[in-house]
Amino acid sequence: MVNYTYNDIIMSLTDKLTEAGISNAHWEARELAGCALGFNCRGRFDGKQQADPAQVKSCALLLARRLSGEPLQYIIGEWDFCGESFDVGPGVLIPRADTETLIDEAVKALKDRQDVTIADLCAGTGCIGITLGQRLHCAEVFCLEKYDTAYDYLVKNIKRRSSIAKAIQADVLSEDSLIFVPMCDLIVSNPPYVNAEDMEHLQREVRHEPREALYGGEDGFDFYRGITRLWRGKLKNGGIMLFEIGAGQEDEVMEIMIQAGLKDVRVRRDMAGINRCVIGRNIEQENVNLYEKL
Repeated sequence: MVNYTYNDIIMSLTDKLTEAGISNAHWEARELAGCALGFNCRGRFDGKQQADPAQVKSCALLLARRLSGEPLQYIIGEWDFCGESFDVGPGVLIPRADTETLIDEAVKALKDRQDVTIADLCAGTGCIGITLGQRLHCAEVFCLEKYDTAYDYLVKNIKRRSSIAKAIQADVLSEDSLIFVPMCDLIVSNPPYVNAEDMEHLQREVRHEPREALYGGEDGFDFYRGITRLWRGKLKNGGIMLFEIGAGQEDEVMEIMIQAGLKDVRVRRDMAGINRCVIGRNIEQENVNLYEKL
């Protein structure tokens, strides 16, 4: 039987991934090797150490899964978001760096408030609500997720991060879900927003993610309409509604929020310069008796 060192395994994985046209092949090879070998291959390690047969077999199995198009994140079983690891797997949307823009905007807007109440709608892994619960002065965080598998990951991640967040299994487009959440300082969501046409051209890896976490209706705006209509009434005076959006969706989402009566509606860019989120405020107008002002 051929003897493989840890370095041999990583080089072999890199070659196979490169041949398959996978970008960042060497980095992915280290991630797969770390998963199979049982230690972090990102840093220093003894690359001349001999791998045992079980480790070699494990590497081969993980490589086969990756070459089939399964996302690296699902294979590893966890992924980083804002510097923390979250459990992921088939049936839940993978946290992405783009979504960290939501965290930055929420923290910027609410960092000086105390006893903040947050609702994270379409929560998935819970990465948004859990992270905000750690970074803001929160009294309560409610993470709402409809689907069973994603909800299970949400519960796991709340426990893993020892978060104050409360997991609620509910359909955020149903009025029934409103009863679970009090008035909020922030309602935040990374909803499904891929339209019907784009669903037909998803990358191979993205097709492994749950359709229900991606498909936002024929035009991609079903959840923006529904959430804004149903949940605006759950915002406190001065409360904020914050959405992640897909590329090119800013005008439509801003209009939806403005038509719903939200004020100071603005768009924010991510680190790549792409318009990534839309933010609006609930500013209640006082009724003024003009005759009393005369």
